[in-house]
Amino acid sequence: MECIRLTVRGLVQGVGFRAFVRAVARDLGVTGWVRNRADGSVEVMACGPEASLRALTAVVAKGPALARVTGVEKGPAAPSPHAPEGFVVRYDED
Repeated sequence: MECIRLTVRGLVQGVGFRAFVRAVARDLGVTGWVRNRADGSVEVMACGPEASLRALTAVVAKGPALARVTGVEKGPAAPSPHAPEGFVVRYDED
């Protein structure tokens, strides 16, 4: 199991992006969270098998129908001892 952090840029707020990511992550068995950032991007922290994280990254790069993703930055993330059960939408902005 590994963990990644994604920063998604483009038209990604106000288009159902967080709910989309949550649904995909849950389908893939990935744990973590997604939240909007004050700069207009969306941040994703996800943990799971490498294949599931690759699939999540590929889907996030396309986004839901109304989104227009212009870039995805990917980096490693350390598992948090306070990680949520399952995959959740966080409502605190960075």
